[in-house]
Amino acid sequence: MHNYKVAVIGATGMVGQRFITLLENHPWFHIEMLAASSRSAGKTYEEALGGRWKMTSPMPESVKNMKVYDATGDLELIAKTVDFVFCAVDMKKDEIRALEEAYAKAECPVISNNSAHRFTKDVPMIVPEINPEHAEIIAAQRKRLGTKRGFIAVKSNCSLQSYVPALHPLMKFGVKNVLACTYQAISGSGKTFDTWPEMVDNLIPYIGGEEEKSEKEPLKIWGHIKGDEIVIATSPSITTQCLRVPVSDGHTAAVFVSFEKKPTIEEIKQAWKDFKGVPQELGLPHAPKQFLNYFEEDNRPQAKLDRNLEGGMAVSIGRLREDTQYDYKFVCLSHNTLRGAAGGGVLMAELLAEKGYFEK
Repeated sequence: MHNYKVAVIGATGMVGQRFITLLENHPWFHIEMLAASSRSAGKTYEEALGGRWKMTSPMPESVKNMKVYDATGDLELIAKTVDFVFCAVDMKKDEIRALEEAYAKAECPVISNNSAHRFTKDVPMIVPEINPEHAEIIAAQRKRLGTKRGFIAVKSNCSLQSYVPALHPLMKFGVKNVLACTYQAISGSGKTFDTWPEMVDNLIPYIGGEEEKSEKEPLKIWGHIKGDEIVIATSPSITTQCLRVPVSDGHTAAVFVSFEKKPTIEEIKQAWKDFKGVPQELGLPHAPKQFLNYFEEDNRPQAKLDRNLEGGMAVSIGRLREDTQYDYKFVCLSHNTLRGAAGGGVLMAELLAEKGYFEK
């Protein structure tokens, strides 16, 4: 039975809060420490938040009076006390890179929600159902860092968690070209309608850096390990547009796809239905039983109705039909702060725990 002490770094932000709610009753992971920026350090968690708790469920009693540590200043102490950390900090990219590497070098593994290390060649970017084998690159990363236990593993951008899982079981038909338009919830930028009233009755056609991430990150996920790096896949060709829409949670994607050998609609639906990954086979605590769920109704999936499917860890798909320019088009939905952020991070940690990467 696994039993690990963990710290949440960046505990005051929205993803940090989501990590805390997911870990509250976790069978394997126990929150031992919370850390944030120096301005929160020394306060209790409740004081540090000062009324900025953004989750719908109440703040867990177990964390209210926990002391908040300085993510940077108390690094040595944190690394010594816990078995690994979940990291979701709001800092400049180069600062995040340095911070995460410092934890790894202090022999403390880092499960990161940040984008800073996504394209570091020996840092695995894992969607547990899709590329669990990328964990094997950790041996090469440890060699580079000079560590025995320490390493960094990252999860991908939340936008592509809606359409990449749906495309993955279809790769056997030779996915050639993909166009995806994502309609992204405001919680993706750490906001609620209370803190971002200008999003009510509005749509913003730009999310900084999101389109580049949505086009490039899937190719790393579909890449392969060669020597001491992950070689990025050269296909399929992906183009995206990312829009911010007035939805609290749940990223929707409209997807258009062409194939080398065009499958039938029945074959596509069957591929989705049958798809299982390593998390399902291992029965990991946060693994959805049915990862990909197809809705036959014309008006599904809907963010409000379907984002919390299987604890927000499943992906919903609908409206599969032939297209005039591509072979097919369909719509997908995933919960952006659960599957897309903290939940994906917790599931990745469960996978790595089961595979022995946190062993002393």
